[in-house]
Amino acid sequence: MGRRANGEGSLYRRADGRWAGALTYVDDEGKTVRKTVYGKTQAAARSKLREARARAEAGQPVRDSTMSVATWLTDWMAGALEASDRQRSTKDLYAAMTRKHLIPALGTKTLAGLRPTDVEALVMKKKMSGLSASSVRTMYSVLRAALDIAVRDGHLNRNVCAAVPRPPVERKEATYLGRSDVGRLFEALRGERIEPYVRLLLATGLRRGEGLGLHWEDVDLEARTLRVRWTLSRTSEGLVLGPPKTEKSRRTIPLPTAAVDALRTQRRAQAAERLAAGEAWSDQDLVFTTEVGGPLEPRNVLRRFETVVRAADLEGTHLHTLRHSAASFLLAMGAPTKVAQVHLGHSSYGVTADVYGHVSSEQAREAADLLDQAVDW
Repeated sequence: MGRRANGEGSLYRRADGRWAGALTYVDDEGKTVRKTVYGKTQAAARSKLREARARAEAGQPVRDSTMSVATWLTDWMAGALEASDRQRSTKDLYAAMTRKHLIPALGTKTLAGLRPTDVEALVMKKKMSGLSASSVRTMYSVLRAALDIAVRDGHLNRNVCAAVPRPPVERKEATYLGRSDVGRLFEALRGERIEPYVRLLLATGLRRGEGLGLHWEDVDLEARTLRVRWTLSRTSEGLVLGPPKTEKSRRTIPLPTAAVDALRTQRRAQAAERLAAGEAWSDQDLVFTTEVGGPLEPRNVLRRFETVVRAADLEGTHLHTLRHSAASFLLAMGAPTKVAQVHLGHSSYGVTADVYGHVSSEQAREAADLLDQAVDW
């Protein structure tokens, strides 16, 4: 047996032929702890012993936890996830992904036994099952976030997800409405309660939750601007008014005449409803409300919009299509992509350029045509 380095711990061969390394150290609570590692060869046991010593000196767990992945994910959802500053809708999404995909697939494994190949196999299985690329990516992100906390809390030495590339999502160009499509939509919308709301989304590119969370105090019809400060969503806690999606989503938008007209129409209609409701009116300063002033249920708005698009023969059109259409109209009329990014509240220039590449191509064609006129060819 070779001579051991100082502090390496004792190394010996067992009767069954395996090699064992015994490590004694003092933990964070001042207690003397003895751990044993094993290897088929002397070199393997020595390597594990050195790794254990390094982890102990770094204040990390000498061994990964044998807690089941299901137990850890359940604890993580109730603890760290709930305590995080994520929006309620994001917490609900992460919890749903954990219960539906992660626990059934990985729950019986232990944290110590989890390997990068397990994560790769899960990603591949979900892709083959038909789960969308964006959902697969979210699932991966949820697992990585949960295991990051396991590392932080000393249950793991490393996050196995870090060794697995984040699943890619191929960004698709957005679908949008053409001029004739908009005409059919407006015809089907005539007289509908959601008409001013839909017209506003199409004229401004607001996200649907931003429109539903809009307050009158954030609307200046004289200056023709509105501020985006709230978004309304349905969560496990009910209807919740929260901050916009990102910091850049907090923005002030200049309003076209069409948006101003839609808001004025809504103000008149709301004033009449307020008068009719009398003391039953719940004044929450929301622009789009029920007949008694309460917030609109997003699911009801969505269902009504689906009915309208069917009547307009625009199957496949969603509320988010209105946002894409507003962006496309902006760019097609010559607005710089950077201006469109700020107007839409995108987190980066790249998002706007990638999603609305179809408009950029049209502009590139116009630029090529201008080159024909630049010189006497």
